[in-house]
Amino acid sequence: MRRISVRTEPASHRLHRTSARRGALAGVNASLERLALHAARWSSSSLGFAFALGVLLVWLACGPFLGYSDTWQLVINTGTTIVTFLMVFLIQRSQSKDALAIQLKLDELVAAMSEASNELVGAEDLSEEDLDALHRHYKELSERARRTAKKPVKSS
Repeated sequence: MRRISVRTEPASHRLHRTSARRGALAGVNASLERLALHAARWSSSSLGFAFALGVLLVWLACGPFLGYSDTWQLVINTGTTIVTFLMVFLIQRSQSKDALAIQLKLDELVAAMSEASNELVGAEDLSEEDLDALHRHYKELSERARRTAKKPVKSS
């Protein structure tokens, strides 16, 4: 395989340079990032689940007193719609950040290994067609290795 040269600069240096380029919205972005982090941690905790269950139980308990009216139903429908809308973005943000962090760690490992091919560093930026071609290539390599491993060793 062809080797692609990559920088061997530590990841911490790259992160520092990126942080310095943020510009005027750095404070707002940092605040939103902290808010999203705390919201994601809280909503996935036992306390978050207990809170959601408590809200649901209070809503159910209010039903008989409000005559199970349209307004009573509208309250829970509106609330769950808003929470769902916000959670979609929160979950997407968390998954994207996690995937990027994992990809960066893998890229760092591949770049650090002298005998590894650096061809796949940055593979997440390839088109689906290119990724499919790479997948077929590595699948063929895997099948070839399995066939070679299954052949009996000839003794002389």
